Amino acid sequence: MKMKNKLFWIFILSMQSFLQGQEGKVINHIYEGNNNTEDGAYVAAEKSYRKALSLAPEKSIALHNLGNTNFLAEQYDEASQRFFQTQKFASSKEDKHRAFHNMGNVFMKKKEYQKAVEAYKNALRNNPSDDETRYNYALAKELLENEKPPEEQEQDDKKDQKEQQDKEQEEDQEKEEQDKEGDQENKDEKDPNKEGEEGEENKDEGEPKNDGDQNKKEQDQQNKPPEQQKQAPKKGQLSPQQVQSLLEAMNNQEKKVQDKVNAKKVKGVPVRGKKDW
Repeated sequence: MKMKNKLFWIFILSMQSFLQGQEGKVINHIYEGNNNTEDGAYVAAEKSYRKALSLAPEKSIALHNLGNTNFLAEQYDEASQRFFQTQKFASSKEDKHRAFHNMGNVFMKKKEYQKAVEAYKNALRNNPSDDETRYNYALAKELLENEKPPEEQEQDDKKDQKEQQDKEQEEDQEKEEQDKEGDQENKDEKDPNKEGEEGEENKDEGEPKNDGDQNKKEQDQQNKPPEQQKQAPKKGQLSPQQVQSLLEAMNNQEKKVQDKVNAKKVKGVPVRGKKDW
């Protein structure tokens, strides 16, 4: 790949008839410099641009085209200074783009690829769609990479590879966490027993627990004498209390029957009356 040596020029028409005084003279000098440039008379063109700058030191058009003549004369240090001044005093993005692009060309000629990359990058910030600038920017980056020692290049490659792996690992972890959250939500929605279990838990929590009272009653029962301890009846049998109650009821019934019998006997015995003598 070779650099595209295209330089951006700024050409103007003569406006002598419309401008008077110093401004008219500046424009005329720039116009003369442009004509000399088209004819290939770069030395004469440089003189014309310098005449314009002597009257207007911050005239960006004169600075820009003077930088181009310095570049064509292989005066790269002077050219980079002119382009730096041009972008400083430029009033539009397009003028800044031209200045930075030409500055990148200067650094490419000097094989200062890092500076060339930065210059082209600044040019693209002001005009991202220029094909010439994008081409030279890519070339400068490639030359900068090839300029690095093999061990430094290897370190950069390992660093880039590690950053890529870390990024992929982070994305995988995020995806795994999202999948887990989604599975848990689906499980909760599909579980019909969860709500019932929660209700049973809430019910149990709402009932008071008297474990202490129950233990105390059991302890008191164990401390009573054997004859006072209540024995729980077996299934199908009467408790001792129930047996005692039945016996008492039977005795009372038997007593009532006996009292009735005795009463009849007394009523049936004849009473011996006394004779009247």
